[in-house]
Amino acid sequence: MIAILTSLILTIVALLMASLSIGDVPLSWRDITAALLHTGYAPQTETIVLDLRLPRALLALLVGMGLGAAGALVQTVMRNPLAEPGILGINAGAALFVTVLIVAFPAVSIAFLPWAGFAGASATAALVYALSWRQGTSSLRVILIGIGVGSVVGAGTTVLMAFGDIRYVQRAMIWLAGSVHDGDWHRVRTLLLWIAPPLALACMFWRELDLIRLGDQTARALGQRVEHARGMAIVLCTLIAGAVVAFAGLIGFVGLVAPHIARFIAGPGHSRLLPVAALTGGVLVMAADLLGRTIVAPAQLPAGLVAALIGAPFFGWLLWRRRHVPA
Repeated sequence: MIAILTSLILTIVALLMASLSIGDVPLSWRDITAALLHTGYAPQTETIVLDLRLPRALLALLVGMGLGAAGALVQTVMRNPLAEPGILGINAGAALFVTVLIVAFPAVSIAFLPWAGFAGASATAALVYALSWRQGTSSLRVILIGIGVGSVVGAGTTVLMAFGDIRYVQRAMIWLAGSVHDGDWHRVRTLLLWIAPPLALACMFWRELDLIRLGDQTARALGQRVEHARGMAIVLCTLIAGAVVAFAGLIGFVGLVAPHIARFIAGPGHSRLLPVAALTGGVLVMAADLLGRTIVAPAQLPAGLVAALIGAPFFGWLLWRRRHVPA
């Protein structure tokens, strides 16, 4: 486990240094070191490193960590390897609330976008859970209702996009593409404060997660309060993924891919799976953001688009691998 975590941390450090070095203004290791340690007088370099590239890279890391951990939680609770946080309506709800704010209330400050996104994600996830409750919940019911609610909410977003002012619709589409291009220290600090407590609680919750993945009947036989555990896991997933979506928009497939990679290299036990999935997600989003701003430079591709280009083939491979598994 130590070797796995060390490898992931070293990969993150390498991506961080590459993110600081590569860009419209290439920087040497000496320039980066001088800017980080404040040992050289290069105000332009310090601005590029400390105000532009470093907070963007750290925001990508936090976004990926949140998506990776949330994906591991939802796959366990739903006992479905194809599940990801959006199945709880998180993505659809955040998209609707943000689109309403941008298109219907364009005079409102963009500082309220994260709050709108988080409110939409939380409200939709709560609605899915409430509609799924029938003297308890089941994974299948949550999945089916989540798909239905997500479709209805997504239709509302589409209507707003179709009839809204094209100027504001374009702003909404930029947010929906998913990006960390506007990362700054305020966003980094705020997102860290939002996701650190639920991430810590999720890691402390590993025994309950190990039990619930065995199935409801087995978990009850071993003394677990299944509904309490499932509800707690869904709340944690909503808090983490809702905050991430609120700050970075819709970055898909990371919540699906990262837990599978983590499960392959660390095993199914959640004491190992959750931290490895979080770090793996951080690596994926950092790599997607770095590729997005370099492969077609000076133009930039949103991290959400690059993540989809990586995740869609993985999703297809996963379906193909499980083609003989009984439904």
